[in-house]
Amino acid sequence: MSAPIAFGERYDLPPRRRLAARLAVASARALAALPPRRLRAALHLVRTGARPARAAQTLGARDAVVAVSARCAGRHCLQRSLATALLCRMAGTWPTWRTGVRTAPFRAHAWVEADGRPIGEPHPAGYYTPTLTVGPANR
Repeated sequence: MSAPIAFGERYDLPPRRRLAARLAVASARALAALPPRRLRAALHLVRTGARPARAAQTLGARDAVVAVSARCAGRHCLQRSLATALLCRMAGTWPTWRTGVRTAPFRAHAWVEADGRPIGEPHPAGYYTPTLTVGPANR
């Protein structure tokens, strides 16, 4: 997957938040190695019982993930988006997680959305065509 590098403002996290973010990043790295069908099944299982995430919470989770992982702050959008979703899940919520493509020029990307818009992304909604989506479960 490719996307612009996500380096952002560096800030300190409380120890518990830093630990949770690191756990999410490590778990996301393992999930990113799964084939798409298994990844989707795993995410469907993880999201069970979660409320829909709000934009501010999702952005906070993304910022925490980027703060603890240079890999996620860089070009690894799949791991970054998975870690963000997992960190939201640790707080009892779930954003919409997506992968998608763009054809001219070809690019693949993974991102999270909340309140109907991409979170922390430089491109507007609709820039990529979604190919895989795991949204909040209907309650």
